Amino acid sequence: MGYTLSLLDKSPLGSGETATQALARSVELARLAEQSGYHRYWVAEHHNSAHLACPSPEILIAHILAHTTRIRVGSGGVMLQHYSPYKVAENFNLLAALAPGRVDLGVGKAPGGLPLSTRALQAWQDPARKPPFDEQLAELARHLAAPAADDSRDSPEGGGASDESENAFGAVLRTTPQPPAPAQPFLLGASIASAELAARLGWPLVYAAHINGAAAEVARVLDHYRQLTGRPALLAVSAIVSEDAADAAQLAARQQRFRVRVGDGQPVNVGSIEQAEAYVRQAGGGEYQIEQREAHVLHGRGADVVKALDALHQRHGIEEFVIDQPLAEGAARLASVRLLAQAHRAAVV
Repeated sequence: MGYTLSLLDKSPLGSGETATQALARSVELARLAEQSGYHRYWVAEHHNSAHLACPSPEILIAHILAHTTRIRVGSGGVMLQHYSPYKVAENFNLLAALAPGRVDLGVGKAPGGLPLSTRALQAWQDPARKPPFDEQLAELARHLAAPAADDSRDSPEGGGASDESENAFGAVLRTTPQPPAPAQPFLLGASIASAELAARLGWPLVYAAHINGAAAEVARVLDHYRQLTGRPALLAVSAIVSEDAADAAQLAARQQRFRVRVGDGQPVNVGSIEQAEAYVRQAGGGEYQIEQREAHVLHGRGADVVKALDALHQRHGIEEFVIDQPLAEGAARLASVRLLAQAHRAAVV
């Protein structure tokens, strides 16, 4: 069975929990993932959410790196539209210098929140000067690129440079600190455009089937990316594992997915009709569409979910699955992660 397992954690608050408790469980989950043989542990970015505790992946990544020793830790992902690509590169260069060879930088296009938080995050931007996402991503890639051979010019500390551009005065912009190995970049997406953008950059694509899991669309995008690059994408899927298959089915049935678009704006995926309606209100109303989509969640006992992963592996040649864990309750989350790892190891043997 030629694939590895990784985890995506949104740091949800269980019933009656505080954010402090939810974040402590994220650390516990990361340590369990490391002990259980997962390859990566990624944390997500969500804003103005009472139910999700992490708006700043970089901070939580640093904390998890300090509480683990081997597992790769990264973002799933940074919502680049809100930020300076240069600052994102600085943040992840610093993380990669703190934990060489263990840091991933997953980047997404979605806002990670509703319009109210997006406006707050972008309040100081001039909309007329904001570049398209592909240009932001290309700039980030330049900042993350390997340093020039001479990294001592204009640097009082003699630090390295991952993006060197000299202005009219001879000053050079560097992305410091320069780590022994830069963070591994990934593009998160679920469209042909994302596949083509990832291929142009030479970045791995992570197809977000936990958001858009329609089989025909998954096949279309994954096949296109393989044709462009000669390698498979990573596949992010939602999975709930329980010792009781009926219990897992019941938990999976509670998951919801809605797609909302206001006017001709970018469509956004949310997890409830209430969030979809709030999005419309915060966007100022007007013409809108709310479409309920099937929440594609692999579920059952460990062997059942491994069988489903095997089928996806055989169909698409997937070498790594990023498992989105949609459950909020702590005990069920931990059990699902542990049981899936046990079933995967048993199948390999």
